[in-house]
This record gives sequence, structure tokens and C-alpha cells, in this order.
Amino acid sequence: MLTPAIGMPGMGELIVTLMIVMVVFGASRLPAIGESIGKAVRNLKRGLAEDDNIEVTPAERRVVSDTNEQEPSAEVAEADVIEKK
Repeated sequence: MLTPAIGMPGMGELIVTLMIVMVVFGASRLPAIGESIGKAVRNLKRGLAEDDNIEVTPAERRVVSDTNEQEPSAEVAEADVIEKK
């Protein structure tokens, strides 16, 4: 006679667990709970699949890019403002 593996719930245990969950949360909230668990699992899988690019260079050795702090070109500096009437 084969014995089930320890820790594997059978059909009876799953039914009892489902009944307890329905009593605690109510049948109307079960779809929302299932949806949020599904989203959490998808986000976890997506997070584990992404490549980790962690910056480990000390702050005093980092080279800061000045691309965002460029001076405006001559065209922009000499532009005329036209007011609507």
C-alpha cells in the first residue's frame, strides 16, 4: 500500500481549506483575492526574469552626465514672445 507524500494535501484537506477561506473572506471577495494573487505571481516571475543591473560604483567615483543641463541654443535665447489678443 502506497502512502501519500508528507505535506501534500488531499482532496478532503483542500475542501476544508476552501470552506474556511469562504467563511473568513466571503464568497463575493474570492475573485478579487484570486486576481490579486495572480498579479503577484506574475510580477514575481517578471521580476525574477529581468536582468539585475545594480550600480555598485561608490558615489565619489561616479561620472555625472551633463546632457540635461545644457545651455539653451542661440535660437531659443533670442526668440520673440508673441502675445495673443
